[in-house]
Amino acid sequence: MESTAQLKIKGMTCSGCVASVKRVLEGLPGVKAADVSLAEGRATIRYDAGTASTAQFRQAVEDAGYEAS
Repeated sequence: MESTAQLKIKGMTCSGCVASVKRVLEGLPGVKAADVSLAEGRATIRYDAGTASTAQFRQAVEDAGYEAS
């Protein structure tokens, strides 16, 4: 079952940060796509709810050096 989640992300300052967050999220099993906005400080993630969870998304973003909530 496909679901959508949104995370607020703090600490992104440039397009390189956006690319890093997108790459980290899209590298997780079950994630179909991640749309990351620097202007909004937000990531929208489409994922398979049976495989991935928002807790995994937050942890991956934080492991990459950003704050996620």
